[in-house]
Amino acid sequence: MNLDLFDEEDRLYQWREDLYPGAVVLRRYAMAQDRALLAAVESVVAVSPWREAFTPGRLKMSVLVTGCGAYGMTNDGDYGMRAIDPVTGMAWPPMPEIFRELGVNAAAEAGFIGYLPNMVHINRYQPGAKLGMHQDRGENDTLEPIVSVSLGLPATFKMGGFQRADKSVNVPLGHGDVVVWGGPSRMRFHGVLPVKPGTHPLVGALRINLTIRYVK
Repeated sequence: MNLDLFDEEDRLYQWREDLYPGAVVLRRYAMAQDRALLAAVESVVAVSPWREAFTPGRLKMSVLVTGCGAYGMTNDGDYGMRAIDPVTGMAWPPMPEIFRELGVNAAAEAGFIGYLPNMVHINRYQPGAKLGMHQDRGENDTLEPIVSVSLGLPATFKMGGFQRADKSVNVPLGHGDVVVWGGPSRMRFHGVLPVKPGTHPLVGALRINLTIRYVK
């Protein structure tokens, strides 16, 4: 089904899909805010520009990254969190309020009340870019949710179990979709299959992914 053929009223419709306990997809949840979210991304990039990232084995990843908030994810393979951007030598840009509000509201919609995110990690996918199966450990928290916002080109998100080799499910994600996982699903392995070529009317030949997080 080509959801982009829906009229504007239908395109802004939201519905929920449960993946696992504590892991849900909120379809088109961010659609109404897409332009403001993309403008906020540009404001972050103007201060902390896109940069390459590396795996713990020092292999170059296919995504470009940046971030904002109290902490940022390092791009040198150790997946640590730092208060200073290692590229600029300055503090990361403040988290735009629209990111914070979206994170709080989406987490509440998924059942996580009282969520107080303090950083956002941002990934930039060109066609062919992907993200291997991994767990998010750098936050030093194994319960608070991660709120992942998809903008631009569609992608296939994979979520599995608590071992890398566990069976996973493929979850197609489109522009405005939000995935939230925390609590009993916080440490599930997840990744993104290679993004297929295409063009989005707002984002062009890119997928932008916001991962809104709480870091202790």
